[in-house]
Amino acid sequence: MNSNTKTRSNATKIDRSQNARIRAITETTMIVGIDIGSEKHDARAFTYRGIEISAEPFEFRNSEEGYYMFLAWMEDLKSKNGLDAVIPGMEPTGHYWFNLGAFLQSHGMRTVLVNPYHVKQAKELDDSNPLKTDRKDPKVIAGLVKDGRYQIPYIPEGVYAEVRMLSSLRYQAQEELTRVTNRLARWFSIYFPEFKDVYTQPDPITGIMILHEAPLPEDIVKLGADGIEKIWRKAKIRGAGHKRAVELYEAALNSIGKQTAHEAARIEIAELLEDYDKYSHRVAELLEKLNEKTSDIPYVNKLLEIPGIGEKTAYGFVAEVGDIRRFEDPRQLQKLAGYAIVETSSGKHKGESHISYRGRKRLRYVLYEAAVSVVGKNAEFKELYTYYRTRKDNPLKKMQAIIAVACKLIRIFYVILAKGVDYDGTKMLRDIRRKDMDTEIVAA
Repeated sequence: MNSNTKTRSNATKIDRSQNARIRAITETTMIVGIDIGSEKHDARAFTYRGIEISAEPFEFRNSEEGYYMFLAWMEDLKSKNGLDAVIPGMEPTGHYWFNLGAFLQSHGMRTVLVNPYHVKQAKELDDSNPLKTDRKDPKVIAGLVKDGRYQIPYIPEGVYAEVRMLSSLRYQAQEELTRVTNRLARWFSIYFPEFKDVYTQPDPITGIMILHEAPLPEDIVKLGADGIEKIWRKAKIRGAGHKRAVELYEAALNSIGKQTAHEAARIEIAELLEDYDKYSHRVAELLEKLNEKTSDIPYVNKLLEIPGIGEKTAYGFVAEVGDIRRFEDPRQLQKLAGYAIVETSSGKHKGESHISYRGRKRLRYVLYEAAVSVVGKNAEFKELYTYYRTRKDNPLKKMQAIIAVACKLIRIFYVILAKGVDYDGTKMLRDIRRKDMDTEIVAA
């Protein structure tokens, strides 16, 4: 069985309602609350009624040996108490729960997570004491699980795990590259402020190439316009001719940049250029690897057939969502992205609706960027955006309309990836006057 087949076989659809979560806990279910730590974990076991069946908290280390000891402890409690199922619940403390969650999943247990905020608020229910201890926290966590106040995490496998990890690495590398680019802009403002008059961006290819050879304005002056052009010709750079070389030379000749600490300035720019080259190459390599991995996922190529949707949107969406078939309805994706609509009302007061912002931040960002792109490059989506902005009943503001377009993209992506259909802009436009669409986004 290959990784793709394995992933598809585990992509079961889950009923996420609280009633369904409560129904999952029966008389023969053992609930295990786990307090996660960096090096060790503590666990306590309870029945479906909240009666503790563990004599004392079980402490185990964050290691393979500790995991198997924990597994044996749970099996022993199940056998002694005539139980046949286990629901391990834990508070997601940073990244420390990842390995334990994957281990339990590989042994047929569906790990669930409780909200850290709920744990904090529930600490005082039993003793009116906010004290945090290794004994108390597992009980609080188990109590929340018993009441159905938990979430079932998605731990991607196979190609979906690869895409998510590569996407995370790409974001990290891009953040470092942005940080270096900002530092470059600062350096230019001090030592070569005229550079921005020649280039609109702080990291142009031709400009960076010259800085490797002549970092300061005085070095560029010594190089001369002919020397600058010679470097570009040697590198076979197109679009960088004599005119640009003269502009750069004259900018350096008349520079008002800082005239002291030149040795330190050369060291600084050399380090910045080294970091810039490193992270630029890393981002490019990760993008190439992401494109390669994403191509193994069914129907992703059909997303690229939508005008305005590029590779970054396709792999960014897949990385955050995983296997689309685990969702029963695109509204679940809307909630996952933090685009679900919430309203604050009390009595006769009806508050303004807005999106929840609860969910995967990167998915929300990917969809927002995609919405901006399709509005600018896709005729059908531009018409949809205009309709949202100008309709007679409840016209939307600019940001509200963009979010509405993002939610429309969610539904289109869902249908394409789940069923393999082709994008049809004409069909989409036939639906723009549905009543439910008019009311799905009322505020941003």
